[in-house]
Amino acid sequence: MTAPALLVLEDGRTFRGAAYGAVGETFGEAVFNTGMTGYQETLTDPSYHRQVVVMTAPHIGNTGVNDEDPESTRIWVSGYVVRDPSRVRSNWRSTRTLDEELEAQGVVGISGVDTRALTRHLRERGAMKVGIFSGDALTDVDALVDRVQASPPMEGADLAHEVTTERAYVVPAVGEKRFTVAALDLGIKTATPRYMSQHGVEVHVLPATTTGEELLALAPDGVFLSNGPGDPATTDGPVEATRKVLDAGVPLFGICFGNQILGRALGLGTYKLRYGHRGVNQPVQDLRTGRVHVTSHNHGFAVDMGGRGEWSAGTPVDTPHGRVEVSHVDLNDDVVEGLNLLDARAFSVQYHPEAAPGPHDATGLFAQFTKMMEA
Repeated sequence: MTAPALLVLEDGRTFRGAAYGAVGETFGEAVFNTGMTGYQETLTDPSYHRQVVVMTAPHIGNTGVNDEDPESTRIWVSGYVVRDPSRVRSNWRSTRTLDEELEAQGVVGISGVDTRALTRHLRERGAMKVGIFSGDALTDVDALVDRVQASPPMEGADLAHEVTTERAYVVPAVGEKRFTVAALDLGIKTATPRYMSQHGVEVHVLPATTTGEELLALAPDGVFLSNGPGDPATTDGPVEATRKVLDAGVPLFGICFGNQILGRALGLGTYKLRYGHRGVNQPVQDLRTGRVHVTSHNHGFAVDMGGRGEWSAGTPVDTPHGRVEVSHVDLNDDVVEGLNLLDARAFSVQYHPEAAPGPHDATGLFAQFTKMMEA
């Protein structure tokens, strides 16, 4: 018989269900993901470190788990919330069920939850701290709320250093090697260096503690700033490294967390979004061309350029490293989705062009990076 489980939000609201995955307790930030597919990539995305992910798609686990789709070596979410877990797995690559994989990796989850009601609650009140508890001791709800409230918040959390690689490694170029890129691993996904390698790029993936001097010592043709978890306002080392790269004039490309790191390196601020963007259906407009891409997102913080009254398309902002323009914007809420330096070879986007999971509208950004290195 499945053990009972209880989801407890910091504001006191609770949802009862059944244990899914490991039985025990876990804490994190409650966030929701609107993707209809790609749950295995989501679970293994390091950007979800210390977050309890609520899946809005009602049926999860249909295709089981395989050994080809993970975006890292482990599951990073701190908890998992689903409505209707699939009772069978059906896919020719599947080797085990999602429930088995969650249990094997010690990930505490809950099923049978009204995820639509939970998502509406988070949209109205914002992402918040949460705990999932499964087993027998679920009667003293007030005590559980107190424990959730005492758990660490996402604001001020420097998490990139907890998910980065312990040692450098190289992803070789596919075919003829054309460029060498130094990739700062702030929580990089497997698909990202694989995409770059297909453009003839040899990718040197380096720990988040790598200094600017160490990056430049590789004599790279370009530097890449990856996605990652946590509050960018606390991640100072990569910011200083980015400034060294900008000073050296080496081409630079950042995605997601890397967009926020570039923003900080330029002297811009960052702020926490109310409930963030997590899913594979975010419409983003390139302000330079007017073209709209449907993109994959996973971020709870953003670059602070002020409101539209403080910036507009085609109007650059002065920084210590030259003029920067907002290149992309989210059409749902006007969040800054891209930066482009006009006086240096550097640009970034807030979304995931590697499309793992998600649409392939933005994969051309890797080609844009190689063209910048060619120049």
